[in-house]
Amino acid sequence: MRISSFVSAASAVALASLAAADGDAEKPSDVINITQETFEATVNPEPLILVEFFAPWCGHCKALAPEYELAATSLKENNIKLAKVDCVDQAELCQTHDVHGYPTLKMFRKGEATEYGGPRKSDGIISYMIKQSLPAVSEVTAANLIEFQNADKMVVIAYVSSTSKAPAPEFSAVAEKHRDEYLFGITSDPQAIKAAGVSAPAVVVYRTFDTPATEYPYPVSSSKAEEFEDWLKELAIPILGEVNGDTYGVYVDSGRPLAYLFVDPSEEKSQTYIDALKPVASKYRGKVNFVWIDSTKFGDHAKALNLAEAKWPSFVIQNLDKQLKYPYDQSKDVEPAAVSAMVADYLDGKLVPKLKSEPVPATQDENVFVLVCEQFDEVVFDDSKDVFVEFYAPWCGHCKRLKPIWDSLADRFAGVKDRLVIAKMDATENDLPPSVPFRVGGFPTLKFKPAGSRDFIDYDGDRSLESLIAFVEEKSKNDVKPKVKAPEEETQATFAKPSEGHDEL
Repeated sequence: MRISSFVSAASAVALASLAAADGDAEKPSDVINITQETFEATVNPEPLILVEFFAPWCGHCKALAPEYELAATSLKENNIKLAKVDCVDQAELCQTHDVHGYPTLKMFRKGEATEYGGPRKSDGIISYMIKQSLPAVSEVTAANLIEFQNADKMVVIAYVSSTSKAPAPEFSAVAEKHRDEYLFGITSDPQAIKAAGVSAPAVVVYRTFDTPATEYPYPVSSSKAEEFEDWLKELAIPILGEVNGDTYGVYVDSGRPLAYLFVDPSEEKSQTYIDALKPVASKYRGKVNFVWIDSTKFGDHAKALNLAEAKWPSFVIQNLDKQLKYPYDQSKDVEPAAVSAMVADYLDGKLVPKLKSEPVPATQDENVFVLVCEQFDEVVFDDSKDVFVEFYAPWCGHCKRLKPIWDSLADRFAGVKDRLVIAKMDATENDLPPSVPFRVGGFPTLKFKPAGSRDFIDYDGDRSLESLIAFVEEKSKNDVKPKVKAPEEETQATFAKPSEGHDEL
């Protein structure tokens, strides 16, 4: 596609919104419905087409539908088609394309599929698909310079004397790798370079946030692709931007702590709170990422960050690597000076994380030890014992299916509790202490800690009782194999009353 036909995402969304609001008459859908019989004929000829595999009952699919429709209407102007497949009616087709959840979105170029990695809102879909339709680096001229500079949230333009000499090759390598994230352009047009007010060679980033135009501060011709990448990643993070489902990944990839300001956007003063913290965010830029977050949409996330009250604004620092949380005292007003001092203490290692823990059980009535955060170090790092822990969530279906097997595993080794602990911990109600070198990313997570060690071994085998027993016996440092009972003891055990809590078997 030639750059002269480029339409900015913002303009496209505006056009789509106007079209949607134009009259009350029913309008045919601009999303193409595909079946097994029409798939190849529809998809294979297209240089670029986006296909949604959905189920009519899926809530996420229903939420996506109006956004997808808006994007389809807008992208017609760019000759980019959007299509959908009903996986209830077309189950075989969806199975052929390796669809395991809904909605699944895939891009096809001349019939070749790649995963769609873009947002799920109309403006994001439009922006993402337009980028995909363009070359990784688009040609910029004096005629379209202003339009291109403002075409997306973050635009990168290289001003060069020759498109074949440095920094063009390194710049193109970066563009190929990051075309999904940023919009790249290059120009050797003297009028465009003059209009931009730069001296070639130069690379400039144009953003819709923070400083509108930022020039690469190092020698351009001798810089490598990796150096350009690091610079772009730094500029992609606003001084204090909004974090949501579309932007969270950018902050995670940075590897830095995340400082959240929870605000209710419907309150008149919410922007005042955000603006007040921007100088603090600027002060610690590069060390801590500051964000604001919608407390009405993400109230559960506030609870997960150990903010006890639904009181806004509230502030909390999170160490993403260790999942440690440092909430600001909610009994106090969120003041910039106090926040700045808190961040300084955090960076100096003076802050103590607030750990969520259930109460220590008064008694342990089952063979499975009920573990809570408050007792974690004491129990798990007992050098005299091997410890096998299941981290679970009460709502997790896999965890529910594992429970009777885990109970049986503990029953199997009940006679060696002095040497082996089979434990479980509700990871939704208990944080992991700083001493733990891992984070729980899914449920159930099974970790084994051998006696005398501080290292954890992942269990990734099948979840049958036999496999779990074999694993425990192999990895334990202690002798945990049950002793063979004398015949008379065996007979007595046969007629013993079943232990309470397991008579359902």
